[in-house]
Amino acid sequence: MSFNLLPGKTIVITGAATGIGRATAIGAAKNGANVVLHHLGSPTSKEMSETVSQLETIGAKFVVIEGDISDPEVSKLIVKRAVDTFGRIDALVSNAGICTFHPFLTLPPDLYLRTQNVNMNGTFWISQAVANQMKDQEPIDGERGCLVGISSISAIMGGGEQCHYCPTKAGIKSLMESCAIALGPYGIRCNSIMPGTIVTPMNEVHLENQAIRSDQERRVPLARLGRPDDVADAVLFMCSRLARYVNGTGLLVDGGMAISLQ
Repeated sequence: MSFNLLPGKTIVITGAATGIGRATAIGAAKNGANVVLHHLGSPTSKEMSETVSQLETIGAKFVVIEGDISDPEVSKLIVKRAVDTFGRIDALVSNAGICTFHPFLTLPPDLYLRTQNVNMNGTFWISQAVANQMKDQEPIDGERGCLVGISSISAIMGGGEQCHYCPTKAGIKSLMESCAIALGPYGIRCNSIMPGTIVTPMNEVHLENQAIRSDQERRVPLARLGRPDDVADAVLFMCSRLARYVNGTGLLVDGGMAISLQ
C-alpha cells in the first residue's frame, strides 16, 4: 500500500529476504523510503534476488547486508553500512527470526539456544546498535527514530511445540516496552507488532497439514489467515509520523484470533 508515509526516510529491516521482511521492504520503498536489507544468506541467494528485483522495479534506493543477526558484530556492520550509504537511520524493523516446531520433552539444547540467539539476542543487538546511532542524530519533527520489534501472538499465547519460541517473542515485546522507557527521552519510539498466523515460508510446512490449517482459519473471525502485507502495513504505520505518539505498544495483527474462543 502506498501513501508516501516515509518520504526520504531510511529503514533497516532484518530478515528481509522473504515473508514479512520482504513485504515490509517493498511497502517501505513504495512509501518513499531508502531500504537497508539484512539477510542471513548470500545477497545473491534466490530469495534475496527476488526481493532485490522487486525493489529495482519500484526504483527504490537500497543496500543489502548479509550475516548472522545473533552475532553482535553483524548489527554494528548493518548500522555502519546504512549510515555510510544514506547518512542516518530513521526506523528499524527487527524481523529476523526462526521457528522450528519441536516437542518440549525432547527439545535439544542446540535448537533452544539457536532460537534464543537469533530471535531474542539478535533483536537486542540490532536494537542497541541502531539506538546508539539514532540518539546522536539530529531530530526530525521532534523525533530521532523508531524501533519496531516483530513479536508474535505467541508472546501472549503458548504453543505445545513452541516452548523454545514463544518466550523469545514475549521477550521481544518486553524489550520494546523497556526500550520505550529507556529511549523515549532521546526522541526514539519503540513498539512491537504481534502477528497471528501469517502464511510465510517460515510456517508453510506446518500449514501444509490441512487439519492444522483449517483449525487456524476457524479461529480467525475474519475467516482467513494473514498475508505478509497485512503485517507490513501495520509496521509502516508504526514507522510513520501517523504513530508519532505511539510508544511502548504491542499491536496485535491477527484478524481477531486472540479474542476468539470458538
